[in-house]
Amino acid sequence: MDQDRHYMQLALGLAEKARGRTSPNPMVGAVLVKDGEVVGQGFHAKAGSAHAEVVALADAGEKARGATAYVTLEPCCHYGRTGPCTEALIKAGVVRVVAAMTDPNPLVAGKGLAILKKAGLEVKCGVLEEEAKRLNEVFIKYITTKRPFVVLKAATSLDGKIATATGESKWITGEAARAYGHRLRDSYDAIMVGVNTILTDDPSLTARLPEGRGKDPIRIILDSYARTPTGAKILLQESAAHTIVATTEAAPVERRASLMAAGAEVLIVPGTGPGVDLNKLMEMLGEKQITSILIEGGGKVNGSALAAGIVDKVAWFIAPKIIGGDAAPGPVRGEGVATLRDATQLYDVEVQRLGEDILLTGYTSKGGGSLSLPV
Repeated sequence: MDQDRHYMQLALGLAEKARGRTSPNPMVGAVLVKDGEVVGQGFHAKAGSAHAEVVALADAGEKARGATAYVTLEPCCHYGRTGPCTEALIKAGVVRVVAAMTDPNPLVAGKGLAILKKAGLEVKCGVLEEEAKRLNEVFIKYITTKRPFVVLKAATSLDGKIATATGESKWITGEAARAYGHRLRDSYDAIMVGVNTILTDDPSLTARLPEGRGKDPIRIILDSYARTPTGAKILLQESAAHTIVATTEAAPVERRASLMAAGAEVLIVPGTGPGVDLNKLMEMLGEKQITSILIEGGGKVNGSALAAGIVDKVAWFIAPKIIGGDAAPGPVRGEGVATLRDATQLYDVEVQRLGEDILLTGYTSKGGGSLSLPV
C-alpha cells in the first residue's frame, strides 16, 4: 500500500468511530502528516460539533504548517453550524490535501477542492474512493435525493420461515446474530415496523449494546387506522428517541388524539390506500432529516417495501434450522412477482458467518457498493 492509501485508511478508520452519530452529516476522518509522521488526527463526532479537519488541526497545533491533510471527504467551503474547513486548512498552513472523494452536497461538489487549489495547495482526490463512498452510503443517498437510505432486515430459517405455524419466532437466530442486529439499530436513524408487530410482540425497538452504549433509533410504526395501543412499550419506555405513528386519513380522529396525548408524533400520510403510501412517507421523513431507516417488519411490511421500491439494501440472517409447514409464515408477503426477471436482484453481495448463522447483505441496485459492520 502506498503512503497516500495508508494514511487515508487511517482516516477512514477514524471516521468509522462516529457511525450512527453524525446524521444528517457524513462520517469524516482526517489525518495530518508531516515528514512521515502523523502530527494530528480527528473525526467528526456528531452533527453540530467540529468537523474532522478542525479537530485534526487542533491536535496538530503548529505542526500543521507544511503538513499534508488526508480527509475522507472533500473539505467543506460553506458556512453551516461551523465555518468552512477550506479556510481553516489554508490558515493553518497545510500545503497538500488528499481527499478520498468529492462531496455530493451541492453546496460543495468540487468547490472546496477548487478553493484549495486557487490558494496554492496541492490537491489530490480519489484515494480509496470506493471505500469512502461505502462508508457514507447513507449520506450520499440522502443528500442527493432528500430521501432516507432504507435497509430491510430479515431473519429466517434455512427453509425461509420467520416463525412456526403456531407463531413462535423467538429465537430463530442465535446470540451473535441478535447482537449484530442491535448494532444495526444503533447505526441507523430510525427503525420501522408494522402495527401488527406492535400488537403481537409489544417490542421495545431499542438498541441494546454492552454497557448501555446503544443509541436508540426513532421508532416508526406503519398503522393505517391508528390501532397502536397507548400502553405499548414503545410509548411508555424511557428513551431519547421518540415514536412516529404513520397513519392515514382513515384513522379515527380520537385514536390519533390519544396517541399524541401518549407522546407519539402522528403523521397523516396522503394517499389513496389501502395502507400507508411508503413513497410519500419517505418524502415526509426526509423532510424531517431522517436519513436512514432499518425495516424490521413482518412479511406484509417487507412485501410492501419491496413492491414500493424503497429498499436500498438487504440484511438477511439465515439460521441453520428447518421449520417446515405450509402454515409457517415467510418473510415476504403480498402478490409477489409473476416472472423471475421481475424478482428483486441483489448486487455486491457479501456473506458473513455470525456464530452458527449466516448474514447475507446486498444492494437492490448496481453500484450500491458493499458495507458491513465489523464483527
